[in-house]
Amino acid sequence: MTITIALNTNAVNSLDLSTAQAVISQVLQEEVITSYEQQLHFDIDYPLEPGDPRELSEIPELRLWFVRLDAKYPWLPFLLDWKAGELGRYTAMLVPHQFSSKEGIQYNPEALEIFLMHKIFILSDWLKQQNIPWQSRLKSMAQMLGYELEDAFFEMI
Repeated sequence: MTITIALNTNAVNSLDLSTAQAVISQVLQEEVITSYEQQLHFDIDYPLEPGDPRELSEIPELRLWFVRLDAKYPWLPFLLDWKAGELGRYTAMLVPHQFSSKEGIQYNPEALEIFLMHKIFILSDWLKQQNIPWQSRLKSMAQMLGYELEDAFFEMI
């Protein structure tokens, strides 16, 4: 049950979340939100000038749109299609990074750790409120970003 949020230049430049809000509000109306787990894709139509070497996550206006979206829906990583790279792209929109031709995206390690812990705390609370088993999901998300979380950590939260 793939869901897509279409994002264009006008929405980005005006910080308009209405398309995302419409899609997400439909998901939230469903009785079984887990049927949408890891099903969300972004279709980003933000043309660059010819010769512009930047990746989408290096465009300040696009990053700002994602910061606004994340402020409204901080639990959104639950819906992102991790296997299709949406978690990585979403993280790149919010965490300082550089691109390496040999190693790909290189996140600022401290910023990535802060981002991950922030998401772990938000998602653990949100998943508990939704009565969704949360520990294994959060461990998997951490692994996708290169971290291993011990069971003892989860006992503290």
